[in-house]
Amino acid sequence: MAAQILVASNRGPVSYTINDETGSLDARRGGGGLVSGLSAIGSEDSLWVCSALGEGDREAVRRGVSEPGVQMLDIDADTHTAAYNGIANSVLWFVHHLLYQTPLEPAFDAEFRQQWDAYERYNRAFAEALAAAAAPDATVLIQDYHLCLAPGMLRALRPDLSIGHFSHTPWAPVDYFRLLPDDIAKQLLNGILGADRAAFLTRRWADAFTACALELLGEEALDGKRIGVHGLGADADFLRERAHRDDVEDRLVSLREQIGGEDRRTIVRVDRTELSKNIVRGLLAYEHLLETRPEWRERVVHIAFAYPSRQDLAVYRDYTASVQRIADGINAKYGTPTWTPVVLHVKDDFARSLAAYRLADVALVNPIRDGMNLVAKEIPVVSDKGCALVLSREAGAYEELGDDAIVVNPYDVTGTADALHEALTMEPEQRAERTKRLAAAATALPPKQWFLDQLEALRT
Repeated sequence: MAAQILVASNRGPVSYTINDETGSLDARRGGGGLVSGLSAIGSEDSLWVCSALGEGDREAVRRGVSEPGVQMLDIDADTHTAAYNGIANSVLWFVHHLLYQTPLEPAFDAEFRQQWDAYERYNRAFAEALAAAAAPDATVLIQDYHLCLAPGMLRALRPDLSIGHFSHTPWAPVDYFRLLPDDIAKQLLNGILGADRAAFLTRRWADAFTACALELLGEEALDGKRIGVHGLGADADFLRERAHRDDVEDRLVSLREQIGGEDRRTIVRVDRTELSKNIVRGLLAYEHLLETRPEWRERVVHIAFAYPSRQDLAVYRDYTASVQRIADGINAKYGTPTWTPVVLHVKDDFARSLAAYRLADVALVNPIRDGMNLVAKEIPVVSDKGCALVLSREAGAYEELGDDAIVVNPYDVTGTADALHEALTMEPEQRAERTKRLAAAATALPPKQWFLDQLEALRT
């Protein structure tokens, strides 16, 4: 049956693994705002189109195994790798997060053009699948930087559809966006503007997109197009319930043992080891705090969870190794038999992350640039005693949380160290009041409503 509401994203709401013993397929359900949003409308008239990411997913497609309301696309592995790693994660991510070392990179050569061809094929596969599955006058919400071309391609195939595109990343300012070859930059903008409505996490990113479109395409390109903002919030009910389950309680006991001492304070960060998360400078700031304010030695522990991300790319593997090396260096320099300054974990563990949230006296969120950063919103919701938030002005969350956070320039190591000291010495009453306001702002637009607001805005 043709679907009335369709979502498209690189990663879907379910993934499959092949059971080594039985050969059967085990399904694992994902989380997040899109999953919550679709749960509000049911699967009878909706469809989520996504990519088969691993061998288990591809085997599921080959066997005809699927979850209700989900269609996985078994796109050629080489095409997916070139589109995902070559373009989405190594070009578009770098542009929007301002990550290039411009004396050396980028260099848009023949290999880039081949990868761009793959990105086009990848987007076309989604557009064709959506066109085939959509009912007349259906509504389609296309997600993120992996699928910037799909809206325009789908518009050409199905002009009857209502199409939206949502960007979960920042959008680069004009001068940086123009690092891209002109034809590629225009193709990206025209692809998104194939949608009736383009939406972003903050007004800053929406304005940057509009500025790029005006500069490269002219005012006429925006005629009849709508630009929206939906600041995704934390799911308070889920987080508070999940953070008090038995597995989290077990992790709390273990973390308290690693911290040692009832009176020790905690600085908590939870990130993937993406270059934009700025983990290295955060560790250097903590080291500077210990060096210049020795009164904090033995009295504070930095709980740093740095979960490996995109380890098939060498630059990410090198970055993860740098995080480990610096943490080890801090522990070697300042640690004692009874105090480990940095408790670093690199194996992803959601229950342990929630336990760290609950223990946080200070939350450190200092990205170079971030579309939103839900960790900044989640920790104040879950923290048992209330926490002070040290927040980068370059995080999208700054737009909503900046008034009650201690705001830092993410490149300023000494300034971040000073902010950590300010956060650690904040009076309990002030910290509690700030946490209350942070939690209210953080949960103003929970995931389900975030999705439904986009749907409503696209239909009106």
